[in-house]
Amino acid sequence: MPASRLYEDRTNSLVSEITTVTVSVRFGLPHLRAELLDPDEARRIDPALATPSAPDVWVYRYHEPDAGWSLSVATLAAPGSERMSLGGFRIAPPSRAALPGYDNDREAIELAVGMEEKVYWSRVLRVAGPLGRRHLDRIVGGKCVLLPTPEARVGQPRDHELLDFAVQCLRDVNASGDIQVVTGQDLGHGAMSDGRTTSLAYMHARFDGSVTADTSAPTAEGNFQLLRGMLAGAGVPMERARVALLGAGNIGRRITERLLETGVGSITAVEPSPDARARLAERGVSAWPAERKLEALALPVDAVLVNAAGGSLDDAAVHAIAANPHVRVVCGSENLAMPNAANERVLLGAGKVYCHPELGGMMGYLTAVEEYLARRQGTPFDVTTLLHAAHRLYDVGLEATVRVVAGRFRESFQDAARAIYTA
Repeated sequence: MPASRLYEDRTNSLVSEITTVTVSVRFGLPHLRAELLDPDEARRIDPALATPSAPDVWVYRYHEPDAGWSLSVATLAAPGSERMSLGGFRIAPPSRAALPGYDNDREAIELAVGMEEKVYWSRVLRVAGPLGRRHLDRIVGGKCVLLPTPEARVGQPRDHELLDFAVQCLRDVNASGDIQVVTGQDLGHGAMSDGRTTSLAYMHARFDGSVTADTSAPTAEGNFQLLRGMLAGAGVPMERARVALLGAGNIGRRITERLLETGVGSITAVEPSPDARARLAERGVSAWPAERKLEALALPVDAVLVNAAGGSLDDAAVHAIAANPHVRVVCGSENLAMPNAANERVLLGAGKVYCHPELGGMMGYLTAVEEYLARRQGTPFDVTTLLHAAHRLYDVGLEATVRVVAGRFRESFQDAARAIYTA
């Protein structure tokens, strides 16, 4: 698990004073089979949590037996802790749900641990909006993953029922767990079957913790500033930089616009959507289909950014990047981008500076918490404060990359950033 080492230097456990609850607590929701799985059971679901430095994770598991829907809410907020659990509300994409051995609980657990890495780095780097900075010590990582049936996905006939089920479950997590679940934009959302309402707006109106801010803009700005700093640290001027994007959806599209504004050397984007590729081509971007990913990674590019749906840095991709003599830096904001954590050493051994996407993607969660806190205290939410906060990542990218390169790649980007910003 990429985030596991981040917990070694934490002086106080987030949950040291909390008594562990028993497994399989039933909350009695009508027609729902709900269980609370404690950290020991979470470790059995995801063996990556068995390392001594891994965090404790609780899983609230819900199942609607008649419809066949499941919701897994994984969180580092111990029951009774009154902490804020931050993480997007994901409707599992068919492409991931169809993977061999897919487990909804494990998906939520791994995403929650990745979210905690984002929270960890925002604490270390002191990056947040003006409201979020006051609450960083109360925030922990979490993730909600909903597994629907085909007829209940957003835009299908039963989507209202599906989201009503999810809202009921999330309210129950808050009430029974005595925590504050805050969810934001994630995969699987869009226009509902009524043709008018978006799924996020529907949930926002029914669940206090559901926020609707477009997190893609601050996330992309954080990606862009981090990339800019890393390239500078590697000695590559932006005007000559050749950038490869893996994924050009909401975030990738925004990064592309920022790169074009800056006058970057060239952009190659790997994107499965033909429509998105056509739009990119109109802007002068070389757009490639997903099946040509390895071919694109062999091009003479200086940087690789990962912003797809997950798994972009698989074994084949990592070895292609490692073998490419031109690549200097790898970053992005993709969740679960590197299935095999050991591949980080492959990139480092090949002289590539790799920043975990969890660090690069922190601005999305910080946008959600800023909107939530503004709503709770009745003040206007200003997304531009997050765009300004994202500029901090330029310095992080620059300073950590310079240190890694000067140390002849004996130190990871994360270790370098930790040494610099905890000194």
